[in-house]
Amino acid sequence: MATYTLPELPYDYAALAPVISPEIIELHHDKHHAAYVKGANDTLEQLAEARDKDQWGSINGLEKNLAFHLSGHILHSIYWHNMTGDGGGEPLDKDGVGELADAIAESFGSFAKFKAQLTKASATTQGSGWGVLAYEPVSGRLIVEQIYDHQGNVGQGSVPILVFDAWEHAFYLQYKNQKVDFIEAMWQVVNWQDVAKRYTSAKQRANTLLLAP
Repeated sequence: MATYTLPELPYDYAALAPVISPEIIELHHDKHHAAYVKGANDTLEQLAEARDKDQWGSINGLEKNLAFHLSGHILHSIYWHNMTGDGGGEPLDKDGVGELADAIAESFGSFAKFKAQLTKASATTQGSGWGVLAYEPVSGRLIVEQIYDHQGNVGQGSVPILVFDAWEHAFYLQYKNQKVDFIEAMWQVVNWQDVAKRYTSAKQRANTLLLAP
């Protein structure tokens, strides 16, 4: 039995239109995300074979492949739930996400400053990558990370709670080479309820990262 499975979308293909077209959602989920799931499972099998045969000539490539495909699977699994057709705006106390709003203001100075940083981080990724809002458990603050591919340039232990996919497959059919336009449009579909739940969960688990000496 496969270790990883492709999660179902929490909405239909047209739910995020016109920000993201149904065609992109279908291809992105059913083809690209599925490929990362398969890649992670295939790599686990190859590592098991290497252990059984005690043959380690490909260990560097296999470990890199596992990180790439597994991170792709995890980030996409968050990505689908981070969006909703009824989303957008900014997190507000009246919507029940005041704790998240306060954390953003404390960590970045204001929502506007946070939005500008995540937008720039996402839109200026070199090649393929992501812009990510993450909870950093050592300091207990929120940070923005610019992730190359799926796994590079990441602070160890940080927990992603809002992810913007800046790979070309996420937008090219609709936005062509205008990555900035796509990232700007993404703010219209952010599911702040989901982000707030992830923030609360990350905070509750923060003390499990570093053990007391």
